[in-house]
Amino acid sequence: MTPITRQMCEENEMDGYARNDQYNPAAIRSIAEKYRVILKDIGENPEREGLQKTPERVAKALQFLTHGYDLDPAGILRSAMFNEEYQQMVIVKDIEIYSLCEHHMLPFFGKAHVAYIPNGRIVGLSKIPRVVDAFARRLQVQERLTVDIRNCIHDTLQPTGVAVVIEAQHMCMIMRGIQKQHSVATTSAFTGEFEQERTRAEFLRLIS
Repeated sequence: MTPITRQMCEENEMDGYARNDQYNPAAIRSIAEKYRVILKDIGENPEREGLQKTPERVAKALQFLTHGYDLDPAGILRSAMFNEEYQQMVIVKDIEIYSLCEHHMLPFFGKAHVAYIPNGRIVGLSKIPRVVDAFARRLQVQERLTVDIRNCIHDTLQPTGVAVVIEAQHMCMIMRGIQKQHSVATTSAFTGEFEQERTRAEFLRLIS
């Protein structure tokens, strides 16, 4: 019998997540070369000691920050769906999100609150944050991210309703442009039962 190693456990736990050391070498080389040019274009010297390895580091960071393109969010849900006659609201709130704004490729970050009302099937609770991360780890806008999460859960799990609220701060508003350090953007998307005022109000009360 093959012994179970720590690495095997970690790979199983990742459940479709890209590990930090899993990079595409060809893509790393291509991206790094472009960042060497960028460093020159902004007036830096990519050959000085502090910057010699920066292009490769940035390339690896960018590949990790966008590894959601390699994930199948619906597949993540399907991997842990169970028949269960539970018909009340299920909420996973305060899910940390980290994404890159597709307009400036600067980070936005915050929290997602996700709920669904089962219709004969439930999903393992850890899968909901994994779905959030699978969509967040791409070039995104907050509005589309909210809808992507909602649609994936609705289409895959087919519950009687889905609710998603995201609250995030955008570095493109904080570090540049309007430079408002305390502004928070809130987006929401609902289906089914959550389109009814009473159900939606209960959800909003529970996540507040």
